[in-house]
Amino acid sequence: MTAMASTMFDNVLYRDVFSTPAMRAVFSDDAVLKAYVQAEVALAVAQGETGVIPREAAEAIARHAPAVVLDRGQLKIDTENVGYPIVGLVRQLSQQLGEPGRYLHWGATTQDIMDTATVLQLREAVILLEAQLADVMAALANLARLHRDTPMAGRTHLQQALPITFGHKAAIWLSSLQRLAERLAQAKPRALQAQLGGAAGTLASLGDRGLDVRAAYARALGLAEPDITWHVARDGLVEMVQTLAVICGALGKIGYDVMLLMANEIGEVFEPFSSHRGASSTMPQKRNPISSEILLANAKASRDAASLMLDAMVQDLERATGPWHCEWLALPQACLLAAGSLAQAQFMLSGLIVEPAAMKRNLDSTRGLIVAEAVMMGLAPALGRQSAHDEVYAACRDAFAKGDGLLDALLRRPAIVSALPRDQLAALCEPSNYLGTAGAMVDRVLARQARRQIQSIHPKG
Repeated sequence: MTAMASTMFDNVLYRDVFSTPAMRAVFSDDAVLKAYVQAEVALAVAQGETGVIPREAAEAIARHAPAVVLDRGQLKIDTENVGYPIVGLVRQLSQQLGEPGRYLHWGATTQDIMDTATVLQLREAVILLEAQLADVMAALANLARLHRDTPMAGRTHLQQALPITFGHKAAIWLSSLQRLAERLAQAKPRALQAQLGGAAGTLASLGDRGLDVRAAYARALGLAEPDITWHVARDGLVEMVQTLAVICGALGKIGYDVMLLMANEIGEVFEPFSSHRGASSTMPQKRNPISSEILLANAKASRDAASLMLDAMVQDLERATGPWHCEWLALPQACLLAAGSLAQAQFMLSGLIVEPAAMKRNLDSTRGLIVAEAVMMGLAPALGRQSAHDEVYAACRDAFAKGDGLLDALLRRPAIVSALPRDQLAALCEPSNYLGTAGAMVDRVLARQARRQIQSIHPKG
């Protein structure tokens, strides 16, 4: 009988919709056991270097422990009995390693190994996420560059407000991800720290060599060395998960925008087309925004992971009870959701279909009313700002009532006609003439992106 998937991340139908194979591999059973063993080996190596255990024993552990075949059935039984897998893991490794196994897990506690393993997995997850994030930013930079000067209606409160460009919209999306990439990089040294504190965090079991062992342990793993034990100070991991949730949120905003712009009545952009993608089982005409919907769903789901991590920060005394367990649920979920969102965003944005003609049609649909502000500001030097506002407001009401364009309504207002000639009024009523510094702002975001790409090729130091 086939086992039933317990989550969407395991479901054979949905697992590559909500996440990615690469990220699932980071948090697989194989990966977590490998990380536990890696932490135990690094501890032995560090203790061999510092003379805490015989160097020969450390070398034997490093040589043979990674190749030990674990009895996962027994490990499952031990975990259910003890509540944690490390006691059973150390027992099996020690038995297989013989005499050197006596020195395995010397002076450590279960949480030292499990926290360090989590950090090792998180490091691999962040490597994947940073690469995905770079790809999404590259796709957005391409859209911003191509459509720097493509005018469209800017909308506030779901109503047409003022003209913008699609490049400006894409650059706003990109700027958010640029800041998030910086936050992700800044969070790494605070989150990717080795954990070694012993039973109550004082390293008492290692005597006066505790700090030397911890430094060597961190070096062996390529992780940052903490100043002090962080068994119950979880801010580093929490910060990382919050950052991943914000990445999901930023991508959810992009998905929400694309979803709205795909509406039949707007039709300004479309997700990439492939046969039957987004199809309905009953309505043949449908082309649903599938990637956008997943981006929105993942953004909402990631909030729960972030909230759970925040809740789990409140831990009791020197070693936590239940709050620590909450992280086991929340941290992998945040990584899986972020990877899934980035994959969906990359697919959607790299093949996004942009319809400039539809953007122009929608922009012209108000017959110039979208640039009423431009007319008001153009009239203000001659009429004064408030009088100009009142005259243009009256013209807008007149245009609505008669169903014609703003220019026609303006020409029916004597005060306006006496202030500006027809050609200047017509120029003010052209939406593409009222884009402000949209292009210049796009250029600044693209320049930042170019600098990021250069730094990624030639990092400092």
